[in-house]
Order: sequence, then C-alpha cells, then structure tokens
Amino acid sequence: MEKQVETLLPTKWGNFRMIAYSDSKEETMPHLAMVNEKCDVSRPVLVRIHSECLTGDLFGSKRCDCGEQLDVALSLAAKDGGIVLYLRQEGRGIGIINKMKAYNIQDQGVNTVDANTHLGLEVDARRYDIAIRMLEELGVSKIRLLTNNPLKIEAIKNSSIEIIDRVPLIIKPIKENKGYMETKRDIMGHLYNNL
Repeated sequence: MEKQVETLLPTKWGNFRMIAYSDSKEETMPHLAMVNEKCDVSRPVLVRIHSECLTGDLFGSKRCDCGEQLDVALSLAAKDGGIVLYLRQEGRGIGIINKMKAYNIQDQGVNTVDANTHLGLEVDARRYDIAIRMLEELGVSKIRLLTNNPLKIEAIKNSSIEIIDRVPLIIKPIKENKGYMETKRDIMGHLYNNL
C-alpha cells in the first residue's frame, strides 16, 4: 500500500490534507488520511482510526454512533492538529450488503455480535495494520489515540507507533443505539463509562 494522491480539502471543521492510500492507482475505494493543516508529527498527534460506516457517516443512521464519532473526531483533529484515518472496512469489515442482512436480523431482537455470527461472519473482521502503515508513512511515531476500542489499542501497542495517551470518544447514547453501544461495551469490551 502506498500514497497515491494528496489534495487540500477545506471542510466545515477546518483545512485538511486528504491523502489516498492503496495498492494500485486504479483502486476506487482507497483508505484516506485526513491530516489537519496544523499537524506537527514531532509531537504526539491526536489520531482517530475510523472504519467506514456508510449508513452512519453519510446517511446519519441512528442505529449506531459512528457518524457522531466521525464528526467529533474531525472537530477535535481540527482543534488539535490531529489526523483522522478513514479505513474502508464497512460494517466492521463485513461489507455493506452483509451489514444490511445483519440489520434485518437485529430487527428481530438479536444484538450486533450474534447477528454477524448467525450469518457465519466474524464479529469484527477489521485490520489495523493498514492504519499503522499509514501513520508510519506520515512520519507519525507517537500518538494520542482517540478510541474506546481495545482492539485498536492492542494493534497499535504491537507496532512501531507509541501510544502516549488514550482519549475517550464519548457519544451520548439515544434510544435507537443504546443496545448497540451496550453490546460494544458488554460483549466487545469497548471502554464506555457513560452508559
């Protein structure tokens, strides 16, 4: 995987360098790094590793907290000179079609973990070596990791990147996503203390 192109992207949060990473120039779904214009890699950088959630990020789904997490992460990255890595790993790596099938099973009262296993899929099929390679290419060696996910923490701890601090990303649950967030806390071990 290598850097394919970089461009300036002014956003409602501030100015970012958007950098596309993929294995080939023909890739239509590259991973993206949103690097705030104030980013200084000589100090610990606030970093959010965000996996794509088309339903939450783009369409504002209330089934999850993903869109709100992305919004808060970009806002914090703009304030702190941080980086948001946007990994194309829809639905914890199962893809949008399987994610929609899992939604239909969840509508019958099944949690997100059991819906995935019911479909014969992994609970979480995401890979974080992609994020590590992106950070290394960006020259980042020390980070303040914006996450609640222990798998992301573990992946970074076993890499060349040093975690100086974990910054909680707290989103207030609502009726539609409270069960989803409780499943992440109770079954997947996410570090929530606001539920």
